[in-house]
This record gives sequence, structure tokens and C-alpha cells, in this order.
Amino acid sequence: MKTDIMTDKLFIPDGAPVPGALHRVTHLGIGAHQDDLEFMAFHGILACFAREDRWFGGVTCTNGAGSSRSGEYADLTDEDMMAIRHEEQNAAAVIGGYAAMFQLGYPSGAVKSSTDPSLKNDLLEILASTRPEVVYTHNPADKHDTHIGVTIAALQAMRELPRDRRPKQVIGCEVWRDLDWLPDESKVLMDVSGRDNLAAALNRVFDSQIAGGKRYDVATLGRRAANATFFNSHTTDATTQLIFGLDLTPLVADESIDVVEYVCDLIERFSADVRLKLSKRLE
Repeated sequence: MKTDIMTDKLFIPDGAPVPGALHRVTHLGIGAHQDDLEFMAFHGILACFAREDRWFGGVTCTNGAGSSRSGEYADLTDEDMMAIRHEEQNAAAVIGGYAAMFQLGYPSGAVKSSTDPSLKNDLLEILASTRPEVVYTHNPADKHDTHIGVTIAALQAMRELPRDRRPKQVIGCEVWRDLDWLPDESKVLMDVSGRDNLAAALNRVFDSQIAGGKRYDVATLGRRAANATFFNSHTTDATTQLIFGLDLTPLVADESIDVVEYVCDLIERFSADVRLKLSKRLE
């Protein structure tokens, strides 16, 4: 791995030596912005929390310069916001007991570029050093262009790994678009019930965004509660907090699968289901 990534972009909350800290990672979250990991990959954070046999590692790809701001943050410069967002993300890594936290500091424009391989190359190095079993990233039907850029770079990086070193499971997660539209048999169901206090503590770290005009803390827990209740109409709730995911594992296991076709096929299945239900009532 590049020396500059090791020294300038890596934070290890418990101070463990670098090689060991990275090798212990079993679950890796790859997000675009500071706070994306806590909102979308809480399942992985929770699976590893306070354990010695599982460790969560985080990668935040962008620098936070374009973050929304109001109130006490309204007059801050991009440089000020970058510093604050960096500190917030590292604070979340401490609370969540992460094995390692990378903040790569890319501007959004570079992440969205279809010709710049820099992010993909950095992610490839991180994946090769950590060798996680499970990877969480943005779902490729997200509406945020920067999120899509991260997803594509992550998929490309994982596809370049030797086959025996690719993650066993890759999950595309909800942030700027829900996944309730997915056919139920295609949903990855991630039960995160019973740890609302930990979730709230992680979410509240990002005060610059919450006080800056976006109630992500309330919205994130609300989405999970809604997923739990509205998932099944004919049974009582089996969980109180549920995250939906999109299984991206086939795209990593077989690089010949077209990403666009894979996602659009799921959308077409949703469309067909809606058409069928309506047509039955209009015959």
C-alpha cells in the first residue's frame, strides 16, 4: 500500500500496529461521504462491535468540502468544513470501535469521473491489505452521482482482485434512495434491532450536518423502523430496525456480468410486478 495513504489517510482508533490492524478487518464499509458508513453500514459495525474475532474497517472517499451548512456552521469555509468532517468521522470510528478508518480526501468531481482511475486504485490497495469477508457500499440505484462513482470504483477494484481474495459478500446499501422497491426475494435483510443507543450515538457525531440543516439522525432511524414495519403486510413485526440491501456479490464474483443490466433487470422486475397487480384489478 502507498506510504502516503498509510501515514496521512489512515486512523487506527486503538493504536494497533498498521499491518495487524488492517489484517484483522472482516467487514469493510466503503462510503462516499463522512457519515455514510454509519447510516448505511450499521449492520457491519454492529456485527463487529466489541468483538475480537470480527472487526469493522471504514473508507470515506471524499473530503467533505461540499457539505451543507447553516446556523453556527453557516460561515465556515470549505477548508473549515473539511477539517470538521474529518474529525467527526474519526470520532465515529472511536465510538464504533473500528479496526481502521481511511479518509481518502478526494473531491467529488474526481470520484464522479469515468476516466480517472485513482480512487479505484486506492480502493484496490485497501482491499488487498484488509481482505474483508463482507463489503458494504452504496447501491448502484442510488440517486447521488458521487455515491454512484464510489460504487463503480469499489466494484471495479474488487473485480481486479484475484478470485480467491475477493469478498464473499458485497452489499449495496440505502442512503439517497430506499430499496423497498426491490423484489422481496432480492433484498438483503439486515436486522439491526436492539442497539438504537449505539446507532444514535454514531449518528449524532455528525453535528455539522445535523445542526447544519439535515436531520440525518432522525431520518436514518425512521427509515429502518419503516422498513421493519412495512416489509411484510400479513405478519406482526419480527424486528424493530431493518436495513435493506442489494446483493452485489454476483457482480464481484463474475466480472462478465454487466452492472447496468444487472440493476436494470431488478427495476424491470419491479415494474412487471406493479403492472401485474394493476392489471389483475382492471381486467
